Amino acid sequence: MGAAGGTDPAGRPPAGSAFRPRPRARSRRGGRWPGGDGGGMRLLFLAVLRPHTGNAVTAQRVRDHLEAAGHVCLLKDAFDFDSPSEIAALIQAEAVEAALALHLYRGGRLLLGHGIPFGIIFGGTDLNEDINQGEKHQVMGTVLGEARFAVAFTESMKAMARLQWPHAKGKIYVQSQGIATAPNTAFNWDAFLQRADIQQSTDNLHVFLLICGLRQVKDPLYLVDAFAEWHQEEPSVYMVIVGPETEKFVSEFLKAALNPVSHRPLPIARAPRLPLPHRRLKTDTRSHTFQSRPRLRPAAAFQSRVCVCFSATRSGTLVDPVFTREVKAKVKRATGVRLIPEMPQDDLHAVVKKCFALVNSSVSEGMSAAILEAMDLEVPVLARNIPGNAAVVTHEVTGLLFSDPQEFVQLAKRLISDPALQKELVANGRRYVRMYHSWQAERDTYQHLVRTLEGSPED
Repeated sequence: MGAAGGTDPAGRPPAGSAFRPRPRARSRRGGRWPGGDGGGMRLLFLAVLRPHTGNAVTAQRVRDHLEAAGHVCLLKDAFDFDSPSEIAALIQAEAVEAALALHLYRGGRLLLGHGIPFGIIFGGTDLNEDINQGEKHQVMGTVLGEARFAVAFTESMKAMARLQWPHAKGKIYVQSQGIATAPNTAFNWDAFLQRADIQQSTDNLHVFLLICGLRQVKDPLYLVDAFAEWHQEEPSVYMVIVGPETEKFVSEFLKAALNPVSHRPLPIARAPRLPLPHRRLKTDTRSHTFQSRPRLRPAAAFQSRVCVCFSATRSGTLVDPVFTREVKAKVKRATGVRLIPEMPQDDLHAVVKKCFALVNSSVSEGMSAAILEAMDLEVPVLARNIPGNAAVVTHEVTGLLFSDPQEFVQLAKRLISDPALQKELVANGRRYVRMYHSWQAERDTYQHLVRTLEGSPED
């Protein structure tokens, strides 16, 4: 695709523009939203917005595409709403004309029955996990029935959706994620290593970077034992896990809730809101139920009969503190493995660019933006051999795929000892991203599809 609209010939935006947040438009009852030019629509966009996650980055990028076309996009966290009735109130208060949801179940179900046109973007867990649960499967089929369009990141995702919901096969489009990276040029790599307690000389250092939330679907512990054993043999190799620091907030939340007099109020207006009145969360050994009490402050919520078995981040995303503690404890015991809190996107891109290789060990992925960003930043990729990763990583061409921890170590050793292989993977990966993950092509697609939300379906 050629250059257009302020992009370079590879279809990239000006440096940093895809990740520089715009001032968000605020609505006024009975009036226009500031920031619109009067020619676009008022759009509601629902997504899961935990900071620095793939869904949040994708949602912000798509919002940027839509606002560039003259629409005003109200981006909201799907976990901030318990029911479609709350969405109905928001639609009325904000004079919303159309909507978009990222994740067929989490966001899509909230858009049913409101009488406004909407489109859907598949997330990953909706097709990889929720699809196997009967009630969710039925709801997602209903969502697709009402949606005017649905976007899948890959052909395999499209094929899976068409197989499950044949009635929607004519409205599913494929648009891979558009990638644009903007590393912080002032980032201090040496300070980062010091913070991670890595004392090796940078000339002989090999840092393998795993970017993931501390969730079981991301399987952050999958490689820890094998990597720690390898580090004992070769002290110059380290694995750094970059994940959100949730434990501190959970602890503070519980303390403030159980003893509100001796703790300052937390900066939230009510208890964490869950997508359903009863939400089950399975860990390796147990299943817990949390009964939510919407619109109650933390102290009031915990004075009720509530079994507290998991909590939420500030944006409402569910957190499993048991698993979080397990990850932190195991990483602390493992030699050569470090856990670093999440960081701003431009800093994270700078870390990716400086590391030796990017690692993905997820059990399930829709399309990993971290993998594609590493390719764009000319960093080799080692990814677990699952369908979502295999859709973007061709083994020994654009990256390396492993099926177990032992194979990961073998491939990592091979990558270190074979500079020619490193160079070939990097060149092929960058070429692949520029060819198939154009930021401009993604913008064109979403700007075209959102126009189908204007007027009646027959127009």
